[in-house]
Amino acid sequence: MAGTRYVVEADGGSRGNPGPAGYGAVVRDADTGRILVEAAEYIGRATNNVAEYRGLIAGLRAARDLDPDARVEVRMDSKLVVEQMSGRWQVKHPDMRPLAAEARAVLPAGNVTYEWIPRERNKDADRLANEAMDAGKQGRRWEPAPRAAAPVAEPAPVPAAPVPAAPAPDVPASAVAPVSTAADEPVPAASAPRAGWAGPADLGTPTTLVLLRHGETPLTPLKRFSGSTGSDPGLSEKGRWQAERAADSLAARGTVQAVVASPMLRTRQTAEATARRLGLEVRIEEDLRELDFGDWEGLTFAEVGERHPADLTTWLGSPEAAPTGSAESLTALADRVARARDRITARYSGQTVLVVSHVSPIKTLVRLALGAPPDAVHRMELSPASLCAVQYYRDGNASLRLLNDTSHLR
Repeated sequence: MAGTRYVVEADGGSRGNPGPAGYGAVVRDADTGRILVEAAEYIGRATNNVAEYRGLIAGLRAARDLDPDARVEVRMDSKLVVEQMSGRWQVKHPDMRPLAAEARAVLPAGNVTYEWIPRERNKDADRLANEAMDAGKQGRRWEPAPRAAAPVAEPAPVPAAPVPAAPAPDVPASAVAPVSTAADEPVPAASAPRAGWAGPADLGTPTTLVLLRHGETPLTPLKRFSGSTGSDPGLSEKGRWQAERAADSLAARGTVQAVVASPMLRTRQTAEATARRLGLEVRIEEDLRELDFGDWEGLTFAEVGERHPADLTTWLGSPEAAPTGSAESLTALADRVARARDRITARYSGQTVLVVSHVSPIKTLVRLALGAPPDAVHRMELSPASLCAVQYYRDGNASLRLLNDTSHLR
């Protein structure tokens, strides 16, 4: 049985290119033109093309949520995205490849077609993208305006010979709203700035992410690869001691207002030590998990060099390369870590958040904050239970405040 027919209109924009960016998307009933779902989100600092792809992904996912077998016509005023997703142009830019791949993963390729439309026919998606950017500038999340779902005056017909296309990323539930329902729960209000990392700035109180690497596991002193698909070890006795010392230091500072952690056991155990001390809950963020090291899991660097020398050399030289047996490159990691960062900074705008993660995600967050090239992650030292801190401002800029601090362990 054929799925329901929908039209997705999507757009994205950046005030600076790159600069503060946001996307918007609507899902319409293909027969009546009535808007069924609106989606929008401020995504921090990004380019127009990244924002456009994020809007596409959000729209496709919203349509899929309405009907997993949906047949969708996508209409966008981005010639680049339409041509790339239709398969007529190659996706050459490294920032676009993972987004295009995510877009192709939402629905079967034969269920999606693409059509370029002029900007004046994409006003609803454009409006939502600007609403999201305005919300981000004010330090809050986009919320759907209370409006009745109205039919479009003249919905454009579905082309007789649609061009098949491709599939899309996770979009936070708060960024997608049926037009007839109430807005999502409000973001917790930012507390007044206190002493410590959360100092005032000209652009208002920044959002501060205090990045804590988990404590040692039995694999850490052996320097074995331990990613997201290995044995998921817990903390060793020394690791538990390190987590407690980090908790002591963070509690003494008194500025942490929320705790977010990777889903891995070692990060949850490390996060819980501080959360207990501060009376906070640990919120799990899947995209903070460690890189998938594939066949390298549990091996030392030397062992990988012996067994997979060509793959190791390629991986060290290209952010597009993945470890042997893995599909996740450093470029793909950076994309999901950036999504996690954007969700956290939007949810806890103006607050200080403890983020407990792993070597690769934390190094990537630092690299992105500095605007450094991908291979910069290979030039950073990040000790077990070390602290870094990055502040994010409303104009999309970031400032590295601390790197690999282990003074609390001495």
